Amino acid sequence: MTQPAIGDTAPDFTMPRDGGETVSLSDFTGKYLVLYFYPKDNTPGCTTEGKEFTAHKSDFAALNAEIVGVSRDSVKKHDNFIAKQELNIILGADLEGKVTEDYGVWVEKSMYGKTYMGIQRATFLIGPDGKIAHIWPKVRVKGHVAEVLETLTAHAA
Repeated sequence: MTQPAIGDTAPDFTMPRDGGETVSLSDFTGKYLVLYFYPKDNTPGCTTEGKEFTAHKSDFAALNAEIVGVSRDSVKKHDNFIAKQELNIILGADLEGKVTEDYGVWVEKSMYGKTYMGIQRATFLIGPDGKIAHIWPKVRVKGHVAEVLETLTAHAA
C-alpha cells in the first residue's frame, strides 16, 4: 500500500489503545491529530520520541491538537511502556497491521544484511477536516517533535 499524500483524506481507523479502550480517527473530528508511527515500545528512539511528545503535550493541546502514537505492540506492552516511561499520550495497538499498511509505513527494512518487514518511523499531521496536512515520511527522532510543533503552529495560525 502506498502512503497517502498531503491533501488526501486520512485513512480511517479504529484500534485498541492503552488502558483497554479503542481509539478512532473520528474521535478527533474538528481537531488536529499528530499521528506518529514508531517501531517498538521501550526501545531507545521510540522512548525518546514518546517522552518528547509527552513533554510538549500541552503545547499541542493549545493548538487544538491531540497526539496518537501507533506501533504493532500489544495493549499490555503499551500500558507497561506508558507506566515505565511516564508517557501521557495515546498509544494505538495496530495488532492486525491494517493501520500501518493503510498509511504506507509497513515497509521492507534491512539490518546486518537481512531483510524483514517493519514500521518505518513516520508522522502524519491530520487537519480538523480529516485531510492530511503534512507528512514526515522518514523521521529522525532528534528535533522531530519541535519540527512537528512548528509546522502545526503555521497550519493553525
